[in-house]
Amino acid sequence: MCYIYILKCSDNTLYTGWTVDIEKRLATHSIGKGAKYTRCRLPVELVYFEKHLDKISAQKREYAIKQLSRAEKLKLIQNLSSK
Repeated sequence: MCYIYILKCSDNTLYTGWTVDIEKRLATHSIGKGAKYTRCRLPVELVYFEKHLDKISAQKREYAIKQLSRAEKLKLIQNLSSK
């Protein structure tokens, strides 16, 4: 199982990534050992995730989400929380 996730950083920016272990990856980000982008924007908060069956589909979805505007990403996050 693979996961796509969006983190909300302390400066209110959004970071999108993928992983096979979402709990471990979030912990890595939280201690400043994750992506260079998030290291100086701690703390981070998991605000969205999706499950995918394989790495290829996860990476394709990550790319698609990264192409979205901030407003579109916020709408995606909002749609999850309203379910």
